[in-house]
Amino acid sequence: MRRAVSGRCYYTVEGIVRRGTPVLLVTCIIGIIVGQILNSREESLISMPALLVLIPSLIKIGGDTGSMLGARLSSAFHMGLAGHIYGNPVVQNSVIAAGIVGLASSFSVSVLVWLVSLLLGFGMPYLTLLEISLIAVSIELVVVFSATVAIAFASHRFGLDPDDTVIPFIATLGDLVGVTGIFVALHILNIL
Repeated sequence: MRRAVSGRCYYTVEGIVRRGTPVLLVTCIIGIIVGQILNSREESLISMPALLVLIPSLIKIGGDTGSMLGARLSSAFHMGLAGHIYGNPVVQNSVIAAGIVGLASSFSVSVLVWLVSLLLGFGMPYLTLLEISLIAVSIELVVVFSATVAIAFASHRFGLDPDDTVIPFIATLGDLVGVTGIFVALHILNIL
């Protein structure tokens, strides 16, 4: 069993459970909130089946790309490469790469959902799906990536392993911001 220099138990079952439990409790509460937000709009969402196909894919883009970014930042901390946020090429390149992956995923998801909705007979215009995807994912990426960088640096600064905090928080935050981003996009486009 290895122990950190500060005396904390990082690689023991006790240490992992002690650090992971509060994070998982918070993410469970956020998950319940996301479910209630979707539940509050159930009737209007059921009237547009293409959106029901689109929502799970879109809400995962921010959480997944944010988790990728968090993992890269965590690795950079462990290797001693990420000392400062501003002007740091590790941070900048990681954010740019994750942003490209997120926007490309948004485009791909809109194409796939459009094809599936056509095949199942509840088609929605492709440009509408693309607009919803791009608006929602843009909102999601800005919020989630900002939170990812902040949580990773704060965790590292306060002696917590970013591996234990960033990915669970960001995956759940991605769901919350993704659902909110979709409803913002629908409001902007006057769909709901």
